[in-house]
Amino acid sequence: MASSARCEERPANRLKHEASPYLLKHATNPVDWYPWGEEAFAAAREQDKPILLSIGYLTCHWCNVMEEESFSDPQVAALINDVFIPIKVDREERPDIDQIYMKACHLLSPACGWPLTLFLSQEGKPFYAGTYIPKENRFGRIGLLNLIPRVKELWAHERESVLKSADSVNAAIISSTIQLPGGDMNGSQLDAAFLAFAQDFDTQYGGFGRSSKFPKPLNLLFLLRYWNRTGNNHALTIVDKTLEAMRQGAIYDHLGYGFHRYTTDRMWRLPHFEKMLYDQALLATAYLEAYQVTGHEKYADTAKEVLDYVLQYMTAENGGFYSAESADSEGVEGKFYLWSVKEIKNVLDQQEAAQAIRIFHIMEDGNYVEPVTGEKTGQNILFIEQGADKIAEFEKIRSKLLSARNMRQRPELDDKVLTDWNGLMIGALAKAAQVLDQPQYGKAAKHGAQFILHNLRSREGKLFHRWRGGRAGLSPTAADYSFMIWGLLELYGWDFDPTWLQHALGLHADLVENYWDEKLGGFYLTAHNTTSLLPRIKESSDTAIPSSNAVSMYNLLKLSRLTGNHAFEEMADTISSLLSPRVKDSPLAFPMLLATLDLALSPSQEVVIVGLKHADDTEKMLQALRKNYVPNAVVLFKPADEENPAINKYAEFTEFMSAIDNKATAYVCTNFKCNFPTTDPAKMLESLRTISEKPR
Repeated sequence: MASSARCEERPANRLKHEASPYLLKHATNPVDWYPWGEEAFAAAREQDKPILLSIGYLTCHWCNVMEEESFSDPQVAALINDVFIPIKVDREERPDIDQIYMKACHLLSPACGWPLTLFLSQEGKPFYAGTYIPKENRFGRIGLLNLIPRVKELWAHERESVLKSADSVNAAIISSTIQLPGGDMNGSQLDAAFLAFAQDFDTQYGGFGRSSKFPKPLNLLFLLRYWNRTGNNHALTIVDKTLEAMRQGAIYDHLGYGFHRYTTDRMWRLPHFEKMLYDQALLATAYLEAYQVTGHEKYADTAKEVLDYVLQYMTAENGGFYSAESADSEGVEGKFYLWSVKEIKNVLDQQEAAQAIRIFHIMEDGNYVEPVTGEKTGQNILFIEQGADKIAEFEKIRSKLLSARNMRQRPELDDKVLTDWNGLMIGALAKAAQVLDQPQYGKAAKHGAQFILHNLRSREGKLFHRWRGGRAGLSPTAADYSFMIWGLLELYGWDFDPTWLQHALGLHADLVENYWDEKLGGFYLTAHNTTSLLPRIKESSDTAIPSSNAVSMYNLLKLSRLTGNHAFEEMADTISSLLSPRVKDSPLAFPMLLATLDLALSPSQEVVIVGLKHADDTEKMLQALRKNYVPNAVVLFKPADEENPAINKYAEFTEFMSAIDNKATAYVCTNFKCNFPTTDPAKMLESLRTISEKPR
């Protein structure tokens, strides 16, 4: 391949010592890249140059286009090296840098995304922001060959004006990071949020919005809780239609499973093909919860397929989970996933080919439209109608096509292991083990958690953000802590090993010590002792992944109810108050916080099962809980055959609970005041329903 040839011909730049696959991909560019750090900023001051900051990630198609088209081009590189000190950042390694400069982009440009391209002062203050910039003028976009000389002129002759603009943008960024607490939130915020989500819902094709479609599983998690709270069936209809549409659409890989990142159309048929670990985790969770609500096996099947894809293609032998698979193979976006009619007929017999053409909507001139030109390519992306995957021939056709596809060059794998995203996947697998009664998923979650705790933790117990190739490194963010705690709490809910609670409480203590704002509340994204040019921010709104503060609030409420420690709930209330003004103004940006608010406003539901581990009557109790949708309950297990079980240490209120007549016994409590214990799973569920129906 061309990139391999370039690697052989060119000396490596400063990125050669980095661990990120994305940065290493640029290590043989003729651009004199620096990694983010003081060396780059010192060079900018010494050479009196502005900074070009390029932020992207390995599986981003347009990031790869810009690398191939411009950063590998000697003419462009010579211009960049002459005018700038260039810095390259992997946004997945440094979400703190990415979030600050994305704020700058929204202040400076009408269109933002990745690759994110900025010009900075020597102090790191932005004065220009954009996304993909072509080499030459094209599609109404100015090219780098024209833009860079203009910047050189501005820096030489109008620097005062440029720096004044940078100061103004920087001040606006700092101002945007200041959050003052508001009032308490209540059920009216949930009602207002539901109306906003209902209005944003695409009634024709499912999902949210009317153009590009992202999966937005966090929206669905909130809407399921809203349905559970109110009985509003329209909330459930939105979830049903969206989950169905995504599963049938081309955003789903019907041969190898897993979800692509998003589609550029509203019908879910023109995907950007990268597959992200966090999407698989959060979507699997949404399908599992929908299965609990509806009992529809198609949702359980989808969750299993997604998780099986992750275990096959995105899991390291050591137990960690890789970050993503790229959109591109052989330098072409989506090539791995697209089919011509001829290719279909070469793989299948005549009858099977006819069936496949009908099932997958395959056309002679292709059903796939090139995203930039809008022209058909002769290639087809596979999507189905409801029930098509249940016909007798489907599995045979799928298997043959998958075998043929596996002979192609697979998209590039981003094999770095990120603590925060691994926390999400650990949680999804542990939930699947509970809901589906499939222990292999729990074992994978346990293996993943053990890997993070053993390999991405310092001797002092602090987390690292990234592991790759035997190297752990990078300072953790609040998301690393909060997402891992979430995963550990789900893991405790699967095997009831108190060690997971111990680890969760230990990580929470580190999080509070190093990230909590003692004055206004909330967690900063970066630690107190972090030295950085950038202002510290508190994540509030969700993106494709939930904000660290929303997940922390969720964890605090769960920990409060698991342990009986009300200090956790008070801290959660502080986060709620801090974020309330923004939630009231823009509910669509806060689905995770809204789902957590439902938990906060609901009567507490603590269930303690006292029995013999793995005994039939214990398993019946647990399965009754796990097959039903009780999102606001916390479940603890106390082994009846241990004199002083470890759970008593973490949940003192369980100390005097015992089994009745040597049978598995459920204690259903609200605010730690318990109903009469029962050995009947049906009576246990009835007690939970009674609690949930109390006025809120």
